[in-house]
Amino acid sequence: MNTDPISDYLTRVRNAAKAGHRVVEIPASNLKKEITKILFDQGYILSYKFDDESTPQGIIKIALKYDKITKESVIKKIQKISKPGLRKYAGSTELPRILNGLGIAIVSTSSGVMTGKQAKEQNVGGEVLCYVY
Repeated sequence: MNTDPISDYLTRVRNAAKAGHRVVEIPASNLKKEITKILFDQGYILSYKFDDESTPQGIIKIALKYDKITKESVIKKIQKISKPGLRKYAGSTELPRILNGLGIAIVSTSSGVMTGKQAKEQNVGGEVLCYVY
Protein backbone atom coordinates (compact mmCIF):
# COMPACT_ATOMS: atom_id res chain seq x y z
CA MET A 1 0.00 0.00 0.00
CA ASN A 2 1.31 3.38 -1.00
CA THR A 3 0.59 6.36 1.26
CA ASP A 4 1.18 9.03 -1.41
CA PRO A 5 0.31 7.83 -4.93
CA ILE A 6 1.06 11.20 -6.58
CA SER A 7 4.55 11.24 -5.13
CA ASP A 8 5.04 7.68 -6.39
CA TYR A 9 3.87 8.77 -9.87
CA LEU A 10 6.30 11.70 -9.97
CA THR A 11 9.17 9.54 -8.68
CA ARG A 12 8.57 6.89 -11.36
CA VAL A 13 8.60 9.53 -14.11
CA ARG A 14 11.72 11.21 -12.64
CA ASN A 15 13.62 7.91 -12.30
CA ALA A 16 12.68 6.72 -15.79
CA ALA A 17 13.79 10.04 -17.31
CA LYS A 18 17.14 9.94 -15.46
CA ALA A 19 17.71 6.31 -16.50
CA GLY A 20 16.93 7.12 -20.14
CA HIS A 21 13.91 4.82 -20.47
CA ARG A 22 11.56 5.37 -23.40
CA VAL A 23 8.36 4.18 -21.67
CA VAL A 24 7.27 4.10 -18.03
CA GLU A 25 4.24 2.21 -16.68
CA ILE A 26 2.36 3.60 -13.69
CA PRO A 27 -0.76 2.34 -11.84
CA ALA A 28 -3.70 4.51 -12.90
CA SER A 29 -6.07 6.80 -11.03
CA ASN A 30 -8.22 9.69 -12.22
CA LEU A 31 -5.87 12.31 -10.72
CA LYS A 32 -2.80 10.68 -12.32
CA LYS A 33 -4.61 10.62 -15.69
CA GLU A 34 -5.31 14.36 -15.42
CA ILE A 35 -1.67 15.11 -14.51
CA THR A 36 -0.55 12.98 -17.50
CA LYS A 37 -2.83 14.94 -19.84
CA ILE A 38 -1.37 18.22 -18.56
CA LEU A 39 2.21 16.98 -19.05
CA PHE A 40 1.32 15.98 -22.62
CA ASP A 41 -0.44 19.27 -23.42
CA GLN A 42 2.52 21.27 -22.09
CA GLY A 43 5.01 19.21 -24.18
CA TYR A 44 6.85 17.41 -21.37
CA ILE A 45 6.00 13.89 -22.60
CA LEU A 46 5.80 12.41 -26.10
CA SER A 47 2.58 10.42 -25.72
CA TYR A 48 0.50 8.42 -23.27
CA LYS A 49 -1.94 5.53 -23.28
CA PHE A 50 -4.48 4.50 -20.67
CA ASP A 51 -4.67 0.68 -20.50
CA ASP A 52 -7.72 -0.28 -18.43
CA GLU A 53 -7.90 -3.97 -19.45
CA SER A 54 -4.66 -5.40 -18.01
CA THR A 55 -5.39 -4.85 -14.30
CA PRO A 56 -8.53 -3.87 -12.35
CA GLN A 57 -6.91 -0.54 -11.47
CA GLY A 58 -5.53 0.13 -14.95
CA ILE A 59 -2.10 1.28 -16.13
CA ILE A 60 -0.83 4.54 -17.61
CA LYS A 61 1.91 4.05 -20.21
CA ILE A 62 3.92 7.24 -20.74
CA ALA A 63 6.42 7.70 -23.58
CA LEU A 64 9.06 10.11 -22.31
CA LYS A 65 10.42 12.93 -24.47
CA TYR A 66 14.14 13.55 -25.03
CA ASP A 67 16.12 16.27 -26.80
CA LYS A 68 17.18 15.06 -30.26
CA ILE A 69 20.71 16.48 -30.09
CA THR A 70 21.79 16.20 -26.45
CA LYS A 71 19.63 13.11 -25.64
CA GLU A 72 18.66 14.75 -22.31
CA SER A 73 15.15 14.45 -20.92
CA VAL A 74 12.78 17.36 -21.54
CA ILE A 75 11.79 17.12 -17.87
CA LYS A 76 14.71 18.70 -16.01
CA LYS A 77 13.02 18.61 -12.62
CA ILE A 78 9.69 17.32 -11.37
CA GLN A 79 9.12 18.20 -7.72
CA LYS A 80 6.28 17.35 -5.32
CA ILE A 81 5.11 20.39 -3.33
CA SER A 82 2.04 19.40 -1.34
CA LYS A 83 2.70 16.38 0.86
CA PRO A 84 0.25 14.28 2.94
CA GLY A 85 1.74 15.66 6.16
CA LEU A 86 1.78 19.28 4.98
CA ARG A 87 -0.66 20.34 2.29
CA LYS A 88 0.19 23.52 0.36
CA TYR A 89 -2.69 25.66 -0.84
CA ALA A 90 -2.59 28.88 -2.84
CA GLY A 91 -5.26 31.38 -3.76
CA SER A 92 -5.67 32.59 -7.32
CA THR A 93 -3.47 35.63 -6.64
CA GLU A 94 -0.73 33.67 -4.82
CA LEU A 95 -0.13 30.95 -7.44
CA PRO A 96 3.61 30.59 -8.08
CA ARG A 97 5.48 31.32 -11.33
CA ILE A 98 8.03 28.60 -12.04
CA LEU A 99 11.36 29.66 -13.60
CA ASN A 100 9.80 33.02 -14.51
CA GLY A 101 7.12 31.33 -16.61
CA LEU A 102 9.26 28.60 -18.24
CA GLY A 103 8.00 25.82 -15.95
CA ILE A 104 4.52 24.85 -14.80
CA ALA A 105 2.82 24.35 -11.46
CA ILE A 106 0.12 21.69 -11.45
CA VAL A 107 -2.79 22.70 -9.21
CA SER A 108 -5.80 20.68 -8.03
CA THR A 109 -8.73 23.10 -7.94
CA SER A 110 -12.48 22.84 -7.47
CA SER A 111 -12.73 23.11 -11.28
CA GLY A 112 -10.38 20.15 -11.81
CA VAL A 113 -6.63 19.66 -12.20
CA MET A 114 -4.93 22.40 -14.26
CA THR A 115 -1.75 24.43 -14.59
CA GLY A 116 -1.13 27.43 -12.36
CA LYS A 117 -1.53 29.74 -15.36
CA GLN A 118 -4.96 28.32 -16.23
CA ALA A 119 -6.04 28.55 -12.59
CA LYS A 120 -4.98 32.19 -12.47
CA GLU A 121 -6.96 32.93 -15.67
CA GLN A 122 -10.07 31.22 -14.24
CA ASN A 123 -9.52 33.00 -10.89
CA VAL A 124 -9.47 29.81 -8.80
CA GLY A 125 -6.98 28.60 -6.23
CA GLY A 126 -6.29 25.16 -4.85
CA GLU A 127 -3.71 22.63 -3.73
CA VAL A 128 -0.33 23.04 -5.45
CA LEU A 129 0.58 19.44 -6.35
CA CYS A 130 3.93 19.80 -8.11
CA TYR A 131 6.35 21.88 -10.18
CA VAL A 132 7.64 20.70 -13.56
CA TYR A 133 10.44 22.26 -15.60
